[in-house]
Amino acid sequence: MNLCIDQGNSRTKIALFDEQGKIVKNFIYKSFTSADIERLFALYPITDSIISSVVNIEPAVVNAMARHSQHFILFDHLTPIPIKNGYSSPETLGQDRLAAAVGAAALCPNTNLLIIDAGSAITYDFVSDSNEFLGGNIAPGIKMRLTILRQMTKKLPQVEVEENELIPLFGKNTRDAIAAGVIRGISFEVKGYIRTLSERCEHFETYLTGGNAPYVVNNVQTPVHQEKHLVLIGLNYILEYNKK
Repeated sequence: MNLCIDQGNSRTKIALFDEQGKIVKNFIYKSFTSADIERLFALYPITDSIISSVVNIEPAVVNAMARHSQHFILFDHLTPIPIKNGYSSPETLGQDRLAAAVGAAALCPNTNLLIIDAGSAITYDFVSDSNEFLGGNIAPGIKMRLTILRQMTKKLPQVEVEENELIPLFGKNTRDAIAAGVIRGISFEVKGYIRTLSERCEHFETYLTGGNAPYVVNNVQTPVHQEKHLVLIGLNYILEYNKK
């Protein structure tokens, strides 16, 4: 089995892949330590592993993975990948963004791709039909926008939005006005990217991932491929690419 780890700002996502590239187990941790690594290797027949992180990784985690793996990759900008990276400063590119791009390109090769990752931040990335990562944009995520409205004003309340909440076009009270402003604003943002790309590309596909993806897909009402494990799928392809 391959062990793939995506360590984000608020949680760590883990998947075990079989030899056919299928996910057989997946886990989410709020906190993650070397003890969890030891437990995973004790419970499952893991032979190879890769980890990507947007935060500082505990050295003990890296050491445990390297010690137990036949092939181990600490994913960074120097790691060979199966697509071309056209980013002008690859050392500053979030590895989760690049892994998601690899995952989308693996699932839908030789196609223009818009990859949207709705997490703590929302990223919009583009892969060309020649399988080249051409960059993207970073915007505040849902919780960040709701929190900023509270922190940067004197009277607006902190608002929480439910995943399947029916969002009005215009709010009739302050709470709904904030919820609609944030969620509708993001949905219009997404539609804007899709509309602009449809004007510039003869054909493209959109992939949506991230913990807040359901908020987006429920309000965009535009055909997209929703793949919650996109980053992990990309990490597995990167691991296999380097093994070969």
